[in-house]
Amino acid sequence: QVQLVESGGGLVQAGGSLRLSCAASGRTFSSDVMAWFRQPPGKEREFVASISWNGVNTYYVDSVNGRFTISRDNTKNTVYLQMNSLKPEDTAVYYCAAGVRRTVVGDSYDYWGQGTQVTVSS
Repeated sequence: QVQLVESGGGLVQAGGSLRLSCAASGRTFSSDVMAWFRQPPGKEREFVASISWNGVNTYYVDSVNGRFTISRDNTKNTVYLQMNSLKPEDTAVYYCAAGVRRTVVGDSYDYWGQGTQVTVSS
């Protein structure tokens, strides 16, 4: 069974940091584009960041560029999202996703995790 399992969410004060992890199982994802999306309360899901299969190419939504870093370790079948200088508007459920091409469109990704809650207090 193919699974993506996120962890690392929690409650943090504004200006703080969190590191999210997404562990994949069931098959190797070393050839897939991996991405993070988030869904703020009462809003639509939105793209956050993506990373190419070899980790060379990364892409961020403007609102997190310079504060968040996506990375991956294909030997561990895991992708990470380091989040620094967190703001209350970063509060959301964060999801990881896997797909065959880089896109900001969530429906283009084939596999999704269950999500992890990130809450940033002011």
